[in-house]
Amino acid sequence: MTVIDRLNGLLEDTRFTRFIMAVIMVNAVTLGLETSQVAMARAGELIHLIDKICLGVFIVEILLKLIVRRFKFFLSGWSLFDFVIVGVALIPGAQGFSVLRALRILRVLRVISVAPSLRRVVEGFVTALPGMGSVFLLMAIIFYIGSVMATKLFGASFPQWFGTLGQSGYSLFQIMTLESWSMGIVRPVMEVYPHAWAFFVPFIMVTTFAVVNLLVGLIVNSMQDAHSAEEGERTDAYRDEVLERLKAIEGQLAAVKSAESVPGEQPDSKL
Repeated sequence: MTVIDRLNGLLEDTRFTRFIMAVIMVNAVTLGLETSQVAMARAGELIHLIDKICLGVFIVEILLKLIVRRFKFFLSGWSLFDFVIVGVALIPGAQGFSVLRALRILRVLRVISVAPSLRRVVEGFVTALPGMGSVFLLMAIIFYIGSVMATKLFGASFPQWFGTLGQSGYSLFQIMTLESWSMGIVRPVMEVYPHAWAFFVPFIMVTTFAVVNLLVGLIVNSMQDAHSAEEGERTDAYRDEVLERLKAIEGQLAAVKSAESVPGEQPDSKL
C-alpha cells in the first residue's frame, strides 16, 4: 500500500471525519469567546492558541486532500468551499483587512461539508434555485401590482407608508411577514378607508400563505430528490462491490475446478 493510499484511507475514515467535526465545534466556541471581554481578559492567550491550533488542523486537512486528490480536488464544489473558508482565515487582520478577519466565523460553515445531513439540505436548496427563481418572479409581479394599487389608494392619507412606490413595496413586505401588520398598518388605514381590508387580506393570503408555501414545497422536493440520488449512489456502489466479490468467488471456483480436473499421479500398483 502506497503513502497516497494510506492518506486517502485516513481522509475517508469516519474517525477522522468525527475529529474534524470536533475541531470545528471547538473552533466555533473559541471564536465566540473572542467576542467576550471577560473571557479574553482571563484567558485571551489560551483562546488565541486554540484558534491557531484549529486553523492548523484545517490547513493540514486541506493539504492532505490536495496531495491525495491533486487536480481532482478543484473539481469538487465542497472541496472548493472548504478551500475558500479556510483561505479567508489566512487573510491578515491589519489595517483594511480587519473586517475580513471577522469572516473567520465562516469556518463554522465547514460543518456543512462534513455532516452528510446538512450537505443534503444545502444540495436540495441549490437544486431548488431554478424553480425558486420563477416563484420570486411571480412574487415580484404581485408586489409591483400591489405597490401601485396601494400608492394610488392610500398614498394621499398615509404618505409615510404608501407615499411612493418604494415605500408601498416596503410596507407590503412588512405586511407579508405579518410583522405588526394589523395594529401597526392595516387598522390605522381602515380608520380612514373602512374597506381597505378587501385589499390587504387577499394580498396576505396570496403572498404569505400561497407563494411562500410554494418556496417551501420546492425546497422540500429538492431535498427529497437529493436524498434519493444519494441513496441511489450508495445502492449502485454496494451493487458494484457485490458484483466484484461474486466475480472473485467465481474465479476462485473456476480455479478449484480446473485444479481438480487435472489428473493426479496414479499410485504404483506394482509391489
